[in-house]
Amino acid sequence: MREELRNKIIEVCDQKIDKKGLDVGLSFYAFFKNKNDQPEVLMEAARWWIETHELDHFEKASKIKDMLQSGV
Repeated sequence: MREELRNKIIEVCDQKIDKKGLDVGLSFYAFFKNKNDQPEVLMEAARWWIETHELDHFEKASKIKDMLQSGV
């Protein structure tokens, strides 16, 4: 996963955790605007989330952040 996307996901996870606590869930759509102006980046996140790690539609933000920080 490109570094820019990894950093964006971690940033969004931090924001969600700060607002709603450690148990807040999110999907990979949370990292994008409602307008699909970056389809290749959206697909990169979807592949990482769905194909590579077989994650559920909603996962805890803390889990996603930990995975990315550990280099997964």
